[in-house]
Amino acid sequence: MADLFADDVPPGTGPVPERGDAPLADRLRPRALSEVVGQDHLTGSEGAIGRMVAAGKLSSMILWGPPGTGKTTIARLLAHSVGMRFEAVSAVFSGVADLKKAFAAADQAAQAGQRTVLFVDEIHRFNRAQQDGFLPFVERGTVTLVGATTENPSFALNAALLSRAQVLILNRLDTAALGELLSRAEALQGPLPLTNDARRALVASADGDGRFLLNQTETLYAANLAQPLDPASLGKFLQRRVAVYDKDRDGHYNLISALHKSLRGSDPQASLYYMARMLTAGEEPLYVLRRLVRFASEDIGLADPQALVQCLAARDAYQFLGSPEGELAIVQACLYCATAPKSNAAYSAQKAAWKSARETGSLMPPENILNAPTKLMKDIGYGKNYTYDHLAEDGFSGANYWPAEMEPQDYYQPVERGFERQVRERMDWWERKRRELGGK
Repeated sequence: MADLFADDVPPGTGPVPERGDAPLADRLRPRALSEVVGQDHLTGSEGAIGRMVAAGKLSSMILWGPPGTGKTTIARLLAHSVGMRFEAVSAVFSGVADLKKAFAAADQAAQAGQRTVLFVDEIHRFNRAQQDGFLPFVERGTVTLVGATTENPSFALNAALLSRAQVLILNRLDTAALGELLSRAEALQGPLPLTNDARRALVASADGDGRFLLNQTETLYAANLAQPLDPASLGKFLQRRVAVYDKDRDGHYNLISALHKSLRGSDPQASLYYMARMLTAGEEPLYVLRRLVRFASEDIGLADPQALVQCLAARDAYQFLGSPEGELAIVQACLYCATAPKSNAAYSAQKAAWKSARETGSLMPPENILNAPTKLMKDIGYGKNYTYDHLAEDGFSGANYWPAEMEPQDYYQPVERGFERQVRERMDWWERKRRELGGK
């Protein structure tokens, strides 16, 4: 099968030859693993890939990392480094027929003594059944699979495939790595038409994506600018980079997790940052509000009962005002939750009570607290000796409300923070009174 990324270069010939009219990113593509930037933890002598290459033997692997971090380049260089045939497919463009051709070609090469690295870009886009189709070929060594994905393999790939491949995590390119890419571009094409501050702004705008950085750099070179641009001029010249954020994928879940953890950790500044990341990237504000409402119950609860009120009020305000005016109400709710006293006592109580209910769901409540609307029910003891608490001293009867076959449980344990401190005092008083009255 044709290599989708090599401009019809025959498989097994190593790195793609440089073409004079190729994009800058292709002309700067590393020719050896030692030239790959930002992934020394994998490609260095002590890294997993470095050790494989030194041993001359590759195992199947999944390369997981953000866009523009070198997944495709590493896969190609891996095959070249150990003298293996390289074949590539893309889950975006390929189907079952393409895979069958790739496996047939690998079988034929194996008979001639040539091992094959099969690179599968965007492997998470293959469905579960298609992923299962790789298993027999990987197991019998027809191919060494190198899959690339931007999505969490734990969710995007099936367990059977993951059990046969090592997951290697590529880092988002840091400032030093991106700066090295710019230096290589300048060594090839000359100084960039940028001030030092604008150069730093260009690196920051790449957001860890080397391919994006080089594409923007190529645009600057093509413009033949007469004067270097400052940061403001650069911002006008180049399109603003759209935040990497897919509402149904990792970016979505990573940011909502970061928001939730920052709120729980009582860091209002970080909470605002992650919420801003979501909303400026196009997240639905009502989704953020739903998460805040959940947080108010799960992580604050009765430590500050107003947290839930604030979040519901923010929802009403946003629905009334819309964007952007209504987003200030979401900010207020976020700050309230971040700065409120925290307690997961209600959340823990729910889990414990639900567990008990599943285990003891057929037990009858004590007869004295059952209604008796008919004579028969009264005759068999329903409602007998029930004490109406409002008529008892202190408004508390101390009666038993638990099934006879079940000991009283302590699901809800208020913390010594916020309003729950007062709740704890009340509960402790009731418990002492219950013992005095001889309750269960």
